[in-house]
Order: sequence, then C-alpha cells, then structure tokens
Amino acid sequence: MDKEVRVRFAPSPTGALHVGGVRTALYNYLFAKQKQGKMILRIEDTDQTRFVPGAEDYIKESLEWIGIIPDESPYKEGEYGPYRQSERKGMYAQYAQKLIDEGNAYYAFDTPEELDAMRERLKAARVNTPQYNAITRMQMRNSLTMSEEEVKEKIAAGEPYVIRLKVPIKEEVRLNDMVRGWVMVHSSTIDDKVLMKSDGMPTYHLANVVDDYLMKISHVIRGEEWLPSAPLHVLLYKFLGWEENMPQFAHLPLLLKPDGNGKLSKRDGDKLGFPVFPISGVFPGKDGNPETYSGFRETGYLPDAFVNFLAFLGWNPGTEQEIFTFDDLVQTFAIERIGKSGAKFDIEKAKWYNQQYLKAKSNEELSEYLKQELEANDIAFEAEKLERVCGAMKERVTFPQEIWTEGKFFFTLPEEYDEGVVKKKWTEVAVDVLSDYKAELLKANTLTADSSKEILNNILEEKGVKLGQVMQAVRLAITGKGGGPDLMEIIEILGAQNVADRIQKAIEVLPVK
Repeated sequence: MDKEVRVRFAPSPTGALHVGGVRTALYNYLFAKQKQGKMILRIEDTDQTRFVPGAEDYIKESLEWIGIIPDESPYKEGEYGPYRQSERKGMYAQYAQKLIDEGNAYYAFDTPEELDAMRERLKAARVNTPQYNAITRMQMRNSLTMSEEEVKEKIAAGEPYVIRLKVPIKEEVRLNDMVRGWVMVHSSTIDDKVLMKSDGMPTYHLANVVDDYLMKISHVIRGEEWLPSAPLHVLLYKFLGWEENMPQFAHLPLLLKPDGNGKLSKRDGDKLGFPVFPISGVFPGKDGNPETYSGFRETGYLPDAFVNFLAFLGWNPGTEQEIFTFDDLVQTFAIERIGKSGAKFDIEKAKWYNQQYLKAKSNEELSEYLKQELEANDIAFEAEKLERVCGAMKERVTFPQEIWTEGKFFFTLPEEYDEGVVKKKWTEVAVDVLSDYKAELLKANTLTADSSKEILNNILEEKGVKLGQVMQAVRLAITGKGGGPDLMEIIEILGAQNVADRIQKAIEVLPVK
C-alpha cells in the first residue's frame, strides 16, 4: 500500500505573506487533494527575534480567502501537533544530542567577535565565501578542538554555545528533485550550519527536518530559495537514521519581476502599482516603522480568479485551456508540469482572469458589491435595477468596485462632463436633436432599448442628421461620459423622466460650440 500523501505549508510569522508563499501553499493543497492526502499548516516561529504580532492571523486569513483550509493546523489539531514550532521546543534537543553522541554534530563556543575574525582571515586569504566548515572548524573553539573535560566544564559553567552539524569532508550529496531531477552537491561546499542556537531554540534546518519526520510528511513542496539547503537536510535525514522515510522534494521556480530580471519584491509592486500580497495588512518595515502592504483582495480581485492566475505562475496543463475552477485544478494539477525556470509576474494576465470570472458571475451576485457602495453613499435603490446595471456594466469592468465607480451615472445626475466630447460634439445640431428627443421620450408609454433607438432614428431622419453627428452628445448628456455600455440599454434602465431631466440639465449647463 502506498504511503499516505501528507504535505505541509510552513511559513514564518514575520510579516505579510508574499504571493510566492501563497503559490507554494496552493500547489501543496492541490497536490494533497488530488492524491486524497492531507495538507498541514505549521507555523515556523523558532526565530523569536523576527516574530511579528498579527502575522500568523494574517497567514490564516490569506489562505482562507482563497479557499485553503488545512487538514491539520494550530486551529485544527491532529495527532501530530502542536503545530507551532515554538510549542514543540522540548522535542528538538534529543535529536541534536543524538547527532552529537554519534559524532555528526558538535558544540561550538565561538563568540560573535571570533566568528567575525575568522571571516576576515578567510577574506584576506581571498576565499570567496567564508564558511565555518570542515577546514575552518579545526581552528575554532569547539568540542572538536577541545578535550572532553574542557567541554563539560564550559557547559557546566553556563558558557553560551551552539550545536553545529559536522558535515563530511568529501562526500557527494544527491537529491532527486521532482521538478529539477537529480541535484548533486559536493559536501565541501556545505558549511557546518548551526542546528541549536544558544537560547536553546532549534534553527530552521533541525526543526524543519525533525518536524517533517514526526509529522510523517511525504512530500516537501517549497520555493527554489530552499534548494541550497536541501543537501544539508538530506544529510540530517541520513545522520538521524531516517533516510528510508525522507520525503520527496519539489523546489518551485521563483516568481520574477514583470520584465523577468530578478525576484519579485514588494518594491516592484509599489513602483509599478500592483499588489504582491494576497490581502492588505500593516506590518513593521525594515526601519521598524509601520508599512502598508496592499492586497489582491482589497484591490478587487476575486479569489477564484486569483487562484487561477496563481496556478499558472510556474505550472501549465499542457493544453490551451486557461480557465480552471478549483476542482478543475485539483483534477489536472501535476508536479511534472511545473517548469524549472522562473515565472514572470504578469499583472495584465491577472486582470484578464479577473474580468473572465467577473463576467461569469450572475447579475444577482454582482449586485451585492454594488449594494454595499450605494449603502455607503446613502443612495436609495431598487434591487431589480441593481441587477440590470450589473448586467450592463460587467462586460466593461475589471474589478467589482468599478461597477460603481464607472457606472455611478446610473444613480446620480452627471456633475461633470467629458471636456473632449463637449468641444468636439456638443453642437447646435446636437442640442436641437436632444430637445426633440427629450420631448418624444416623455410621450412614450413604455420605454425599451429598441423603442428608444427607434425614436432617435425617426428624429434624425426627419432632420436629415446622421447618427454619428449626435450619438456622443446624447451619451454625454445622459452619462457625462464619452463611452460606456450600450446607450439604449442605459436609457431603458434609467427611464424616460430621468433621461429627460439629464438632457435638460446638459442643455442648460453646457456651452454650445
């Protein structure tokens, strides 16, 4: 029987969750659901110096917004908890001790000053990447260069120490990555990473491997930035005797700036005017001052559209199909179809997805967005009219809030008029046609888009005027704009009296060319 698929998303609560992290969570979730497995949310808060209050709640809310509810988490305990690393603190020391007892780790008593001096010595010797490794460790203050007695005395005296991994001098570390194939790294390039800090907390490397083993994680799907750490983790699995149970690794491609040059950052979003976080939040910036992180949700992206867009940042189904529901993605997703190279972050594609999903929504669903805006602006409305307005507007907008911002004229008389249209099209001929049009509209028993058009065409025929001469002026008088949804549909929705009032106001306030 195949081993149960268990994946995890393991963010650190250090601030806003970058869109790349959300994509990692999504790929984990899709893979787990497709294999009838489980996804675990584990909060990796071992580095208490970087912990940010509110960040964990932000992570939870971000995932819930796009429809990811983990099977096990700090909020839904399973049999492998706790699910915050800070609450698992007592579990790690025994594994660090096992590594020491078997000669695969050692105590290091070096002070920060001594470590700096070592790096400076190596730089002076023109070593490109100064490391605490198989060569330099023999010149430092650690249990490999001290007697057992001396080490015991230092520990008993309470002298601060860390525990470092003893990386073999000459060994090839191999890893069969599900995205990249075989990755081979020589141990001489791996430094003796700290596994336990002087405060007794494990570092990411030890905690990560121990937790993945204890939580029976079958696949580790994470960002490319963790690929350099993977050989170190392979060594830890080997030294702890867990090689047979080591998860399969898949390292996802980076999310790149829109031009493809470098990793996507908050600064890129700020500079180019788009969000790079799922939801908005305020967290301390690098200087400690509060910084606002703008989100896709608050910008007006629909969660389904965001998920569809995100899924395609690094993965493709191998077909021409672009629109996938969440269920479709679960059925179709395959790690084998994830690319190795970075994925450009194309915000125009995100907008396109949002338009498609918005158009697919019923007028009734969309009217809820419009209703909120009208209530906020204290404007009375009829439910039926809201749905008709949404129907007229949804083909022309990208975000739900634009139904209000672009279609405000359905509910309020224009206060401003498009100056370009006034200059070009507001003529005596147009005013003459509009005066007659107003009078004829008020005579109509019922007003539809078709009858409105027929009335206008009759007037134009009588006066020998072409439609192109006056059409923009008619739209300008009624909406204040030079473009928009079908004008006759607008007239039908507004009704004869409302349209007549608007035409009269325009005739009174606009100067004739």
